[in-house]
Amino acid sequence: MSWEIKTLSEFLDKDESLAVSQEGDCLFLTNEHGIDAYVSLGGDQIIVESLLFAKSQVSNTAALNDAVLRTHKFFPLTTVGVVNVENAEYYAAFGALSINSSEDSIRLEIDFLFQNVEVMLDAYEEFIT
Repeated sequence: MSWEIKTLSEFLDKDESLAVSQEGDCLFLTNEHGIDAYVSLGGDQIIVESLLFAKSQVSNTAALNDAVLRTHKFFPLTTVGVVNVENAEYYAAFGALSINSSEDSIRLEIDFLFQNVEVMLDAYEEFIT
């Protein structure tokens, strides 16, 4: 099955632990802990992404970047990058999977992202002012 935003929204909306809404070409998800994520489809991929914190909030970007590179293997299925949102840079956690992924794989990716975001926020809080 090749996913489209509508079918993905219908699938995720069945999960009572998620609030799901569509914002343009993306889905906006909020889990039961109040963590937000965006889901978008592009080409052959589904991207699941959550903003962690603004780069402007980081006290020492070199030290944070070093910490991220040294700890990335502790966060399965999730990577950290820097993204630009409305002319501001943010650290973001994200995962990617095939547009043909199964329902179980999509759910697993989203669950891991939400779990990893919570742990990342704790792990990197010493760098946030």
